[in-house]
Amino acid sequence: MQPTDVLRQYWGYPAFRPAQEQIIQSVLDGKDTLALLPTGGGKSLCYQVPALCQEGLCIVVSPLIALMKDQVANLRNRGIAAAAVFSGLHRREIDIIFENACNGAYKLLYLSPERLQTEIVQARLPRMNVSLLAVDEAHCISQWGYDFRPPYLQIADIRRLVPKTPIIALTATATPDVVKDIQEKLAFRANNVFQQSFARENLSYSVLYEHNKRDKLLDILKKVPGTGVVYARSRGETKELAHFLQKHRISADFYHAGLPAAERSAKQDAWMEGKIRIMVSTNAFGMGIDKSNVRVVAHLHLPESPEAYFQEAGRGGRDGQKAYAVLLYAPADADSLRFAVNSSFPPFEVLRQVYQALGSYTQLAVGAGQGESFDFDLAQFCSTYKLEQSTTHTALKLLEQEGWIALHEAVATATRIHLSASREVLYDYQIRNKQADKVTKVLLRAYPGVNLDLTEVSEYTLAKYAGMEISSLQQVLQTAHNAEILQYFPASDKPQLVFLRPRTTSENLTIDQERFNARKARAISRMEAIISYAETRRCRSKQLLQYFGEKDGAACGICDVCTGRNKSDFSDEQFEAYEIKLKQVLLHEALPLAEVLSAFSSKRHELVAQVIDYLLDEGKLQMDETGKLFF
Repeated sequence: MQPTDVLRQYWGYPAFRPAQEQIIQSVLDGKDTLALLPTGGGKSLCYQVPALCQEGLCIVVSPLIALMKDQVANLRNRGIAAAAVFSGLHRREIDIIFENACNGAYKLLYLSPERLQTEIVQARLPRMNVSLLAVDEAHCISQWGYDFRPPYLQIADIRRLVPKTPIIALTATATPDVVKDIQEKLAFRANNVFQQSFARENLSYSVLYEHNKRDKLLDILKKVPGTGVVYARSRGETKELAHFLQKHRISADFYHAGLPAAERSAKQDAWMEGKIRIMVSTNAFGMGIDKSNVRVVAHLHLPESPEAYFQEAGRGGRDGQKAYAVLLYAPADADSLRFAVNSSFPPFEVLRQVYQALGSYTQLAVGAGQGESFDFDLAQFCSTYKLEQSTTHTALKLLEQEGWIALHEAVATATRIHLSASREVLYDYQIRNKQADKVTKVLLRAYPGVNLDLTEVSEYTLAKYAGMEISSLQQVLQTAHNAEILQYFPASDKPQLVFLRPRTTSENLTIDQERFNARKARAISRMEAIISYAETRRCRSKQLLQYFGEKDGAACGICDVCTGRNKSDFSDEQFEAYEIKLKQVLLHEALPLAEVLSAFSSKRHELVAQVIDYLLDEGKLQMDETGKLFF
C-alpha cells in the first residue's frame, strides 16, 4: 500500500502534515532517518505508516510505559496488530509476546530500552522479520541531552542482529550537538536529518514578573477561556493550587507521580474529556498526552532547561489556534533553581548509601538480579531505611544515568489471561473442578479470543457472572495457572525498579567521575540558559529558536516582548530618539554592549537595553560573534 492510502484507511486523514511524507519516503527508501518534529507534530505516524506499507515487523524503542500502552491501545482500536513489552510483565507473558512476534502476529512491537540486552531479545530478534527499528524520544541516547538514559546506548548493538534494517529516530527537542550525537550513537550509515522549524506561530510566549503568582494565575485563567495545564514544582503545591482555583470557581484538579495509577488515569481521562478544565501538575503530566485544544500552559516556577520548557509549553495550541504559554517569574526563582540543580548531584557516599539500601529492599544476592524487575514504592523505601525522599530520588536518578538501574512510573496494568490448555485437557480439568468449570465458561463467552492470545479481562465482571467473590475467583485462576491450564497475570499499578547490572556491594559501586562532572556542567549550562530566557527582554520565541540552533529565526510578533508589554516604559518619540542616538554611537565601529551603554546616563541604561533588544529582534541592529553591536 502507498503511504497516503494507509493514512486514509487507518487514520482517516486526507493528507500528511508538513515533512511527514518526506520522512516516511526516506524510511521506505531504506535510509537511516532522524526526524525532528515539534511537540504535536505527528512523530508517531512517521514510523507507524511505513510499518504498514511493508512486510514484517516494526520494533519501537520507547522509555515511557504509559505512552507505549496508549499507543498499543490506539493501534488495536484501528485494527492494527501491536504489543508492548516493559518492566512489570511476567516472564511467561513476555515469552508469549516474543513468540507471537516471531510468528508474524504483530505489525508493531514496543520495547522499553532496558529490554534490549536481555537474553530473550538476543535470541528471538534474529527470528523476527524486522522491517524497521524506530527510536522514540531519541535525545535520551545523548549524554549531552537533558534526559540521558544509558540503555539507549545499546540500540546500536541491536542493529548488528538486524543489519539490513533501517532505523528512524524521532525527537521534539534537540540542540545541534545532540542532533549530531544521536546519529553517531545510533550508527547511522549516513547523516540524514529532517528538521521542521521549532517555531510555533500560534503559541504566544510570555514571562510575567510577578510576586503574587496565584492571583496573577487566577487573572490569566479568567481572561483566557478553555482547557489548560498549570505546572508547579512540588506534589504538595499541586494540591494546594488546585484547591485555590476551585475556591475561585475554576474547575481544576491536581496530578503527580505519587498518586495511585488508577487515580492518575481517572484524573487524566476527566481532563481529556473536558470534565476538568485545568490540571495542576508536576512535570509528570503530559508525556504522550495528545489533547489538541489546550489554550493555556502556565509555569509557576522555572523548569530545569529550555528543552523541558519547550516541550511542556508546546502542549498548548496543537490545533493551530491561538494559545498562551506563560511563565510567572520572580527574581528569587533563579536562586531556587540554582540550588535545586546543584543539589541534584549529591556526594558519592549518598549514592552508595541508597544503592546499599536497594539491595536490602529487593533481597537480591550480590552478583544476581541483572534484568530483574521489582515493584518499588519510593515513600515506603525511604521510610524503611530512614532516607530523605528528595535526596533519595535524586540519587536514584543518578544511579539510572550511570546505568546501574532503571526506574519506571506506575502504570495501571489490567489482569491478563490466556486459556492455553488444549480442548481435551481443559475439558478434563473442568470435570474435576466445578468452580473452574464456571469460570472458564464465563471466560470463553465474555472474551472469545482468550484461548488464542493474552487478553485483558475484568476480574469484577468475571466474578459477577460466575457468581463468586473476587477473592474466590482469584484463587481459582491462580490454581488453574499453577496447573498450566491458563496463564494468569494479575492487575498491577506499582512503579518498577529494574537492575540493569548484577547487584554489587556498595564498596564496588563505581561511577564515571569525568562523565559525572561533564553532565553536571551541562545541567548548569541548561539551567543558566532558561534563567537567561526569563530575564532577557528579547523575543521569547526567537530566544528558544536560537537555543535549538535556528540562528536566523524571525521575531514572533505575539510574545510579551513583541507585543510591547515592556515597551510601555517609554513613548514612540522616546524610542525613536534612543534609536537615533544609538546610530550615532555605532557610526564608526562595532562596540560591546557595556561601551554602548556608557554613552548614556546610568539611569537610562535599562531603557536603552530594551531599545537594543527591540532593534535586534527587528533585524535593524546586529551582533557579531564577539558580542559587539553594529547597524
